[in-house]
Parts: sequence; structure tokens; C-alpha cells
Amino acid sequence: MLLYRFIFVFTVLLSCTSRAFTGSEACKDCHQQEYQNWRGSHHDLAMQLPTQDTVLGDFDDATFTYNGVSSRFYRDGDLFMVRTDGENGELEDFPVSYVFGVYPLQQYLLPLSRGRLQALSIAWDSRPADEGGQRWFHLYPDEPIDYEDPLHWTGPYQNWNTRCAECHSTDLQKNYRAADRSFKTTFEEINVGCEACHGPGEKHLELAAANALASAVNGGFPTALAQRGEWAFPEEADIARRREPLESRAQIDSCGRCHARRGTLGDYHYGADLLDTHRLSMLQAPLYYHDGQILDEVYVYGSFVQSKMHLAGVVCSNCHEPHSMALRAPGNGVCAQCHKPERFDSVQHHHHPNRSEGASCANCHMPETTYMVVDPRRDHSMRIPRPDLSVVMGTPNACNQCHQDRDPDWALEALRKWGVQFRDTGSHPARALQQLDQGDARAVPVLAQLAADPGAAPIWRATAMEALGQTGGREALQSATQLLYDDDPIIRASTVRALEFLPLHQRLQLLQPLIDDDITTVRMEVASSLAGVPLDQVSPEQASALRTLFKEYMQVHQLHADMPGVQLQMGVFLVTRGDLPAAEKAYREALHLNPQLVPAYLNLADLLRAVGREDEARQQLLAALEVAPENGNVLHSLGLLETRGNNPDLALDYLKRAAELETVGTRHRFVYAIALHDLGKPADAITQLKGLLRQAPGNQDVLLALANYSAELGQREQALGYARQLTQLAPGNRNYQQLYQQLSADN
Repeated sequence: MLLYRFIFVFTVLLSCTSRAFTGSEACKDCHQQEYQNWRGSHHDLAMQLPTQDTVLGDFDDATFTYNGVSSRFYRDGDLFMVRTDGENGELEDFPVSYVFGVYPLQQYLLPLSRGRLQALSIAWDSRPADEGGQRWFHLYPDEPIDYEDPLHWTGPYQNWNTRCAECHSTDLQKNYRAADRSFKTTFEEINVGCEACHGPGEKHLELAAANALASAVNGGFPTALAQRGEWAFPEEADIARRREPLESRAQIDSCGRCHARRGTLGDYHYGADLLDTHRLSMLQAPLYYHDGQILDEVYVYGSFVQSKMHLAGVVCSNCHEPHSMALRAPGNGVCAQCHKPERFDSVQHHHHPNRSEGASCANCHMPETTYMVVDPRRDHSMRIPRPDLSVVMGTPNACNQCHQDRDPDWALEALRKWGVQFRDTGSHPARALQQLDQGDARAVPVLAQLAADPGAAPIWRATAMEALGQTGGREALQSATQLLYDDDPIIRASTVRALEFLPLHQRLQLLQPLIDDDITTVRMEVASSLAGVPLDQVSPEQASALRTLFKEYMQVHQLHADMPGVQLQMGVFLVTRGDLPAAEKAYREALHLNPQLVPAYLNLADLLRAVGREDEARQQLLAALEVAPENGNVLHSLGLLETRGNNPDLALDYLKRAAELETVGTRHRFVYAIALHDLGKPADAITQLKGLLRQAPGNQDVLLALANYSAELGQREQALGYARQLTQLAPGNRNYQQLYQQLSADN
């Protein structure tokens, strides 16, 4: 059964942490400098009530037209008002409840029924006019989004309660009520206050009043965030080193709570591992390029933790003053803290005129990508530009991001003239990840090596382990058994996901020790992996532990049931548990929340087909096709359904269209080739397969089909050549050896 899972949308978990918050004003008397640094920062101004001073946009009867709708911004007494298209597409008047952010753009939160606050997609460009600012603009200028689209400001993906509030306020309680789809959201402090990072301050204040701070652990706070450390230059070294190893990720995880692409698992546990309350996205498309550079907006954390800086013990506050968030020094000065400027801030190193744009450390090693139209974000992986990878696999590089009139070959030649040589272009992990997307088995050894490398960043090892799991081979199992109980929870969680290819009884045997793992992310992955275990076929002790785990899984998800992706995830879990009526309900709720959620249509159709409701399944797929007429997954599913329904011509048409749309991976084109063969067109099938093989020379499925189909047509030499390649790629595979021997004998 084809089940689509969202890996980045997750849920809320109840916390037993005491909520003794006191507010930022309680801090300023004793921490005057820190308080003053914080005042006026982006944290302080993350969310504010609308006033003459806080509203930056033009509400002097200004208008803005988008997708045929003219919105009006005006004042009604003390109220800031917006007249725009509402939930039904009709023009309505909405008061601004809060302003959201400050620079380079400001958004406005408008109220809807059932306690919802929504972020208006028309935002104010708060940059100076000479930089193109001081204007209204739409966040999706090239997309015709109307009131029926879930990306419309009234839709689920612009909902403040779920999508925004956790990171723009302090001690947020979402309080979603699934029965009537309503919110009663609260917060302790409207903005990102002191306690958003440090945790509840009541105990600290009590200790301060009693003059007992000196002997208190962490000053009465749940954790210590001051981890900047001491750095020094070893003798004759150009790069400083941390005097004492960094033994805690408390600061990085505290920042990562909001500065990461992640899903929420529950109330934040101050001082606990980030993965105990959040699930992190791996370095995978569509969020990252294959080499780990940012593609979509990932909010820094996932970028930074792959860097050499992170591995060396650098934390956020080494470069940023934590209260103002300003850089520690202007320009290259922040890098010069640890990199001797006489060595690195020189023409001999950067090969550009001093004080030019090309001489900026950040421009070469932290290139910008602009999101939300006007908001540039720097890639914090701090990598060396790799035009060689751009040449062979199309990833970006900082050289060409600046020199846009030149191509990667020019950039590569320039670096070679400077004496820069790249000797790992062909063996770089990014190449392996790209190859794996095409089903190329040659990627496996490289990824296995990366997953096992203790010197590599854990997030890279986790990403490699998940990729290996897609292969389902011996190497994947060997790597998984070595990493399943790793000390780092991100590796454990990814390894659990990677074991999906194993039979259920093997998974149960391997994952049993992780059922009560200390980290919530890991437990949730275990629950998902073992959902299919029949509780009446295991020991009473195992059944009891699994029953508790499954209950936790559902509790966690139900508290975030307002999110379409969470409903989808619950549906997948419930199908695996065998509760098909509940799964159907979850899928239909996902589609109610987001009528354009294609994976929900696909999963619902698959469920309906499994219970014999073939016509209903077809209707769901056709509805999905209406929503997304160029979606290859929908066309592919329709092709398979019509194949089972004995409608070969219609099936082949759908499968062909899916194959033509496929740009990543080979599955749709491979299945189309198989369909051509099965419908009596083996020569056409071979032509299709040869095209796939040129793209992915190590794809074993393609090679096996070519060997068999070529033999079938009497093309013995060609068949033998394909079989020989299979034995070279997988010398331990007995089936490949037998096929080669058989074809050799036939010749």
C-alpha cells in the first residue's frame, strides 16, 4: 500500500514543566545592559499591538491589487483596517489585531472565527525607498492564489496559532479544540522575551532575593546558555581553537527551537535535547541541495550544524551578541576573531580587491538566498565554493551567484588558476545522494562510509543513513545495526526510519530497546515503524509497552490536529494499525483542512481500493488530478488503477504522462517501461529503459529488466552485457550470478 508521509510536520506533547514565568520587565533592574541590548531587537519586536508607532505600513487609504483583488488599507479611528477578500472570496473589512515582525518586512495578523489569527499575505516592505522598500507587496507575486487555495491568507498555512506563534511569543499555549476546529491560544509575553530562551525565571528571582545565586545550579534556570567559551591561537596556527571542548548543545538547541526547519513535538523542555520536543528535517530535497546548501527556507540551524565551525565548538553567541542579535564585529571582523586576518583577510586568500564585495568572507562562504521576496538569508554551512560540483550536478556556488554573467566552468578554471584543486568531485557525498535519487547502486558504499564516519556532522550521518534505507540492501542493514543505538538522537531517529524496508518481525526485534527511548522523536519513529505489530501475537510485556507507545503517538498528534499534514500522518499510522474507518476519517479531515493536499487524495484512494471501493478510489484520484493536473504521482496512481481495472489503453496513457513529467528519480519511467513490455511492446520498453540507464548507469532494476527483455528478443550479447554489469555492482547477489551463468551458457 502506497502511503505518503510528511517528515517535517509533527505535533504537541504535554509537558510537566512548571510554568513560573515572570516577564522580561522583571529582569531589567539586575541585567540592565542585556535588557537594553534586547530592547528594539527583532526578538523584542517579533509581535506587537498595532499603534501609531508600531504599524509601519501605509494605512492612509492605500490600495494594492493582486490576482484581480484590490485590497484597501485605511484607518477607522484608532483601528488599522484592511478591506480584502475573505474566506468566501468576498471583500470584507478586518481590523489588524497585531503587527508581525519589523524588518525587512512587516506582516499583519487579522482575526477570523473560532479564535484564528491569520497572517495577511500582503506585507509591507519596510526597507528604505532607495532599496526598493516602502511599498505593499504580495508574498507570492508569481502565483495566482485565491480564497480556495490553502496558501491564501485565510488558509491553514497562514494560520498564526500553529504556524507562527511558537517562535514569535513566549510560553505559547495553542489550545486547539478538534471538535469545533477552534483555538483558545494564550501566551505569557507577546514577544520573544528573556524567558523564551532562558526558561521560567521565578526560581532565579527567588534565589536572587535570598542572595543564594552563587551556589545555585544554573542560577535557578533550567539550563545555562553562556557557552561562548575561550579561544586561543595554537603556536604558529592561523585558526583559533576552543580551550575546552564544548560539552553541551544547550545554546545551539535553544536557538534551533525556532531557527530550524522542524515540527513541534510538544511544550519546549528547557535544557533538554532539541529532539525531545521537535523533529528536525534532514538535508534532503526540496529543502536542501544534494550538497547541503539551502534551497528552501530552513532558518539556519540545519545549515549551521553541518558546518566545520559547529564541529569545532562554535556556538551562535560566538558570532552574534545573543540579546541584540547583532554581529560581534562589522564586516570581516567577526571572522577575524578566530581566523587571523593577515592570513585570511588578504588578497592572497580571497583574490579580490580589499574591502570589495568579493573580499567579504560572508559573500564567499555564506552566500545569500532571498525568501519572502525581500528577506535575504545567509547559508550558515560556511563552505568553500564548489564550482566543480556545479559543473557535474548543477548545485549553486558562491562564485556564480555573484558573477551571474559567467558559467561554472569559468569559476572552476579561476579557482584552478589560484591553486585550488578539488580531488573528490566524483566521490563527494553530494554525488552519491544524487545518484541514489536515480536508483544508482554505486552510491551505496559512499553513503555507508559517510554514515559510519564519527568525524562527520551528525545531521550528515543521519541523512546518509536515511538515504541508505531507500536501497533496502545488505549495506543498509549493516549500517543500521551499527548506528541504531548511537548516542546522538538524530542518528537514532534516522536509523529507525531507515529500517522501514525490513520485515516487521525483524524491526520489532531491533527496535524493542528503543520503545522507551529518552527522546520523544526517537519514540515517535519507533511507534510509526512498529504500528503494524499485532498485539495479540507478542508477549504481554511487549504488548503493554507497544500499547503505551501507540497511545502516546496518537495523543501527540491529536493535539496538533489542526494541521493537514498531521491528519495525513495519523491516517498512515491508523492504516498500519488496521483501523481503516479511523484512517479514512483522518484523510478526509486532512482534505477538509487543505483541499489541495494531493498525498491525502492518494492515500485515501489507496485505502478505498483496498476495501473494494474501486469507483470511489477512482473519484478521489480524479479529484486530485483536477487539483494538480501535472502531478506525476496522481497520473501514476491512475495508471496503476486502470491497469488493475483492465483498461490497458487508458492505463498506458496515464503512465506515459507520469513518465514524461518525472525529473527526479526513475520510478514512473521504469513502471511505464514495464507496462510497455507487458502490453506487447518490448522494443519500446527497451528504448525507455536504455534512456533511464544513461541517466542512472548503476540502477539495478533497470539493468535487470534490460537483461531479461533483451534475452526475450534474442539479443543475447546485449543481455549478457547487462547481466555482467549486475554482477559487478552486486557481486554477492546469487540471482544475478545465476542469470549471468544462464545467459553465458545460452551463448
